[in-house]
Amino acid sequence: MRILLLIIQFPPDVNSTGLLMAQLCAGLQARGHQVSVLTSFPHYEKFRVWDEYRGKLAERGSYNGMDVLRLYVYASGTKQRMTHRLLSYLSFCGMATLAGIFSRKSYDIILCTNGSFFSGIAAFLIGRAKGIPFVYNVQDLYPQTPVMAGQLRSRNAIAVLEKIERFMYRRAARVSVITPSFRDNIVAKGIAPDKISVIPNFVDTAFIKPLPKDNPFSQRYGLSNKFVITHAGNIGYVYDLETLLEAAVQVRHVPNIEFLIVGDGVMRPRLMEKAASLGLSNVRFLPFQPYESLPWLRATCDVQVALYRQGSARYSMPSKVYEIMASGQPLLVSADVTSDVWRLVEDTGCGICVEPNDADKLAASILRLYADPALRVAMGQRGREQAEQHYSREAVVGLYQDLLHRVAAGSEADRA
Repeated sequence: MRILLLIIQFPPDVNSTGLLMAQLCAGLQARGHQVSVLTSFPHYEKFRVWDEYRGKLAERGSYNGMDVLRLYVYASGTKQRMTHRLLSYLSFCGMATLAGIFSRKSYDIILCTNGSFFSGIAAFLIGRAKGIPFVYNVQDLYPQTPVMAGQLRSRNAIAVLEKIERFMYRRAARVSVITPSFRDNIVAKGIAPDKISVIPNFVDTAFIKPLPKDNPFSQRYGLSNKFVITHAGNIGYVYDLETLLEAAVQVRHVPNIEFLIVGDGVMRPRLMEKAASLGLSNVRFLPFQPYESLPWLRATCDVQVALYRQGSARYSMPSKVYEIMASGQPLLVSADVTSDVWRLVEDTGCGICVEPNDADKLAASILRLYADPALRVAMGQRGREQAEQHYSREAVVGLYQDLLHRVAAGSEADRA
């Protein structure tokens, strides 16, 4: 198959969905398929286009054998305001639509992720112009995710975005979602259940694996002899990291417990201010780390967290959860009891779940894990086993290959 991946962020951007899709496409290429990519100039970390791309409209290159066309995107340097994010999404949609329609390359199918509100519109227009179907991959439910995070409050804007999202669901040949609750949400919006495929995200279990705690990363930051609790990834509105700081206050009497918050995002300045105001010497902030250091970062941690604000986990399943499971370390989650991430952790026994905004229970869970090394080992082993059996790259690439092949073959039959 000749596959066009349409995605707003793609390596070297450090966005988790972009990294995931790059691995997926590498797996598809290894199975003999040809993958081309339409994406934007790198801009995710600071919401600012990298200097080497500024002043350009487009640049063609390659990534692991894939043909990659990078395009201009509006990125103002501040993404706190939803209007800036929407302008960014619209600029990419417009540029990608034009580039895709006027490209001389031929494709059998488009795989489009919903990393922006409007990417499905671009996929639909390109597909209509070239007579090919598109599969709409839903990594986050819009507009629910920004609404629950408090980023989007206008009722009129929400209503418009809901109509756009339903349009993209209807126009896609197939919708792929990452959890059963995503499927249920979309079915409730009037989309036929047989149009939706549930395919989980995955982890490269050969890359992320159990490694020694005493390693180059832990040595560099003096963490080899610390009990390390870590949040690694985007520091955005959906995460309940202020409660993590409140838990850090409660356990600061334990001398070798250290909290590590790694990454960047709109909430980082506020969290740093709060940590300073609380006088937390047991909390350290680090910037995004190079991708190649990720296995060592994960191995440095004794406990890794995925903490969500009330309501936010209902509309998200972060790929980092699978990374944590693959690393063989226990997972500490705050989420709604009905969320997929809560069910995953409870069903696999790979960690502990608490409800959001409960610093007391969060601190108690940290102390429980701190005091019971055997429990940490058992949880980590169960997570690793589940990652290898159900959430490995090889297993999930096969599911995507089957889906894309069925859709492309059905479209060819329709044209015949």
